[in-house]
Order: sequence, then structure tokens, then C-alpha cells
Amino acid sequence: MSRHFQVTFDAHDPRALSSFWRDALDYVHPGPPGVELPEGADPLAAWDDFLARIGVPEEQRNTRSAIEDPDGQGPRVFFQQVPEDKAAKNRVHLDVRVAPGLEGDERMAALEAECDRLVALGAKRVRRFEPEPPMSTGWIVMTDPEGNEFCLD
Repeated sequence: MSRHFQVTFDAHDPRALSSFWRDALDYVHPGPPGVELPEGADPLAAWDDFLARIGVPEEQRNTRSAIEDPDGQGPRVFFQQVPEDKAAKNRVHLDVRVAPGLEGDERMAALEAECDRLVALGAKRVRRFEPEPPMSTGWIVMTDPEGNEFCLD
């Protein structure tokens, strides 16, 4: 049986970075423990209320954040605040699958459309790699708002 895992990002601004990845992956922010969120409620506002209620000082309320797959299939993604800057290329990165089953121009057009959407959310485009069949179907390298590299694949 395979193991479940969580992906963890170090971040300067966990809330902002988790919001970017929530939108990039079509994930959701879970509500606080023991809090039943009504339909349409903002989970981040619920967290603010929860943290205030349990006495967490305001300056410590953005030290962590998390997002989850609403279907329960993908890994949980956790964001923890760290003081240091990202110093080098990350050794692990996410390949965001946005064009499964597509090939050639149709695939690259889907990657470009997603690239444009993510740039509007704060990502940066780094480089496009053209398809080289049969070993490569093409991809786009990007960075998230804090400089973590990922690929649209």
C-alpha cells in the first residue's frame, strides 16, 4: 500500500503563497479544527476569527497555512513561515499537469493558456521547452510568487 504525503513549502507569506497555490491547483483552504463552515463562507476569515478566539497574537497568525484537494485525492500542501530567502534552485518542484492527453500544438496552447492565468495570479514565466517526440511532449517552467520553480506539464 502506498503512503500518503504532504508537500511543504517554506514561505515568507504563507497566506499569500497558499492562496496562489490554491488557485493554481483548484484546491481549497480547510476550515479551522472543530469549526463547521457554512456554504460560501471564507475559510481564511474563519481562521482569523479562530486564531483570535484562542489567543494567538496577531503577528503570529500568518506563520502557517494549508490547502487541500477538495476531492481528497491529492496531497495536502502546507506552508510554513521562514525568515530566510530562497537561496538556490529548489531540488524538488511540482509538475502541474494541465494538458493530460493533449499533444503538439493543442497541448502547447493549453499550457500557454494556463501560463497566462497563473502569471495574472503572480507567477513568472521562465522558459518554454518545445515538444521533442517521442521523449518529450513539451512544458513551461515558471516560478510562484516567492520564486519556487514549477512546471506546467
